Amino acid sequence: MRTLLLLSILLFTAISCNRPNCDIEPNLSVDQDQLKADIAKIDAYLAENNIDAEKHPSGIRYVIIEEGDGDKPSVCGNVVVDYKGSLISDGSEFDKSSRPIGFSLRSLIVGWQVGIPLIKERGNIHLYIPSVYAYGATERPKIPANSNLFFEIKLYVTD
Repeated sequence: MRTLLLLSILLFTAISCNRPNCDIEPNLSVDQDQLKADIAKIDAYLAENNIDAEKHPSGIRYVIIEEGDGDKPSVCGNVVVDYKGSLISDGSEFDKSSRPIGFSLRSLIVGWQVGIPLIKERGNIHLYIPSVYAYGATERPKIPANSNLFFEIKLYVTD
């Protein structure tokens, strides 16, 4: 009986979190001083490289290359994407998908949770993500602490 109850709760949670109009939002509670410093560096990079990016209220900068023509993903949904990630500071690539790969959007960095829902299926976006919405002060392989990140993302499918 206990197993059945647990399975029911898990199934309900999975179904309710995959609703198109879920009420879960990305966590934008971050160190505001670090965010300001990150934005200043990103904006300087964009100006230096003559990149006309849109400004999301969170501080993320983005360029929609192709809007797409399908559904927009929900933070609670799953996505299939191709992507390439690099450091804004020196352009070094730290990650790249070798083929389309699926993720639960909620399990990804906040920058992706905010940025990917700006496009529809078959859309393409460039994201300039402040460190506080990526890995913050945590060092990762090929990603120094407090690194602002650039991603090229192609969204194939959302559910």
